[in-house]
Amino acid sequence: MNAENVKSQMRKGTLEYCILLLLRKEPAYTSDIIQKLQEAQLIVVEGTLYPLLTRLKNGGLLSYQWIESTQGPPRKYYKLTPDGETFLGELEAAWQQLNDTINHIKNN
Repeated sequence: MNAENVKSQMRKGTLEYCILLLLRKEPAYTSDIIQKLQEAQLIVVEGTLYPLLTRLKNGGLLSYQWIESTQGPPRKYYKLTPDGETFLGELEAAWQQLNDTINHIKNN
């Protein structure tokens, strides 16, 4: 078994959660989201992020607003919807439960 494949699947499984956590703090432009994820050492490319943001938007968890830019065309800023806030709360509860389970197994 290849550890890199498993690690990749673990990152993919937490990516939506991380994006929603970032957008809970403030609306963000796609490149800002990528930069914040990279700062947290979660490397994501635009080709992965754009379809995910579209899926979250189509699912009613995100909305966006076009904001004029001083450096080119308007930019699409994503933010959580009320449904997104609710969904994030559910993910946070699931993450806490998973974290508790793993810690229990590690420590016993």
